[in-house]
Amino acid sequence: MTIKRYGVEGGTGTGGQKLPFARAVEADGWLYISGQTPMRDGEVVEGGIIEQTQLAFENCLTIMREAGYSVEDVVHVTAVLTDARYFSSFNKVFSEIFSGNPPARICSVQDLVVDCKVEVDMKCFRADRK
Repeated sequence: MTIKRYGVEGGTGTGGQKLPFARAVEADGWLYISGQTPMRDGEVVEGGIIEQTQLAFENCLTIMREAGYSVEDVVHVTAVLTDARYFSSFNKVFSEIFSGNPPARICSVQDLVVDCKVEVDMKCFRADRK
């Protein structure tokens, strides 16, 4: 089994800090995407839960596509919201992205270390990449 790491050269977090983890890791057909927040160029993009959810997913999907996976390969999503009242708006965006092939999911409410409303990660699988 080989392990390939994407983005270890250093992503940028808030305040320009170099992030100490890979954006994604591929192993035995699985792609594990690190939690993504609604950031662009190392800064949280302001907006409501819908805009922030769209951008957090966009960041995950960009990493996924760079690694050669597609939305149909997503098998599990973990989502963290900072307020339970965001749940229905989050679900609206989630349903748009995964309309044809919904993955398994867990969604919880917690504080985040970044000042935003949502963080998501994904696990993808392709048997031909084993």
